[in-house]
Amino acid sequence: MPRVRDPAACRFWGPYAYHRPPERRPRFRTSQIRVRPMKATELKPGVAVTLDGKLYVIVKTEHTKPGKGPAYVQIKAKDVALGGHIEKRINSSDNVEAATVDRRQMEYLYSDNDGATFMDMEDYDQRVITADVLGDALLFMAPNASATVLCYQGNPISLELPASVELEVTDTPPGIKGATATNQLKEATCETGLKTKVPPFITIGEKIKVSTADGSYQSRA
Repeated sequence: MPRVRDPAACRFWGPYAYHRPPERRPRFRTSQIRVRPMKATELKPGVAVTLDGKLYVIVKTEHTKPGKGPAYVQIKAKDVALGGHIEKRINSSDNVEAATVDRRQMEYLYSDNDGATFMDMEDYDQRVITADVLGDALLFMAPNASATVLCYQGNPISLELPASVELEVTDTPPGIKGATATNQLKEATCETGLKTKVPPFITIGEKIKVSTADGSYQSRA
């Protein structure tokens, strides 16, 4: 057996030295994650943060101001390495550690059973993003829409959408005579399958602005 010249790679040193197996390392090493402070009130779905030394992506936020006690933000976050979810309450006045990740502009092309295919606008490379990363993002994206894809160590971990998007209404009942925008809303289905409530004057074929935070109607486009 040939001698091994690197003592650090051997079980012992000598004519019968042998290589020890490589140590198994976690997919993401916390020491490599760069962070910056962010106010808890700035948290929103898609933001990457570190909590208790682990990398998470915010899935849902709920801002609450109780009658007694300080205001807080209730969050639901996905563990990027393991895929599980946690829920946590953070005081609105606290700071959290937002993770610094690679942000790439991509165009949504189409979906199939494997996920959604996006094209990187910088190098035109196409990649499939799976449903567990997408979440509900496709409800706010028609084909050819663009989004910021957050990547860590080359892997997509989240999509960051604008505060609002424009979608076409594909189905909604006729407006009710005498109804106004303030006293009655009706259900509408958008081109992506998103269902929301709209004023009675909205008709099929119109484009509307909806919030990506909760899917609510904001205005005509």
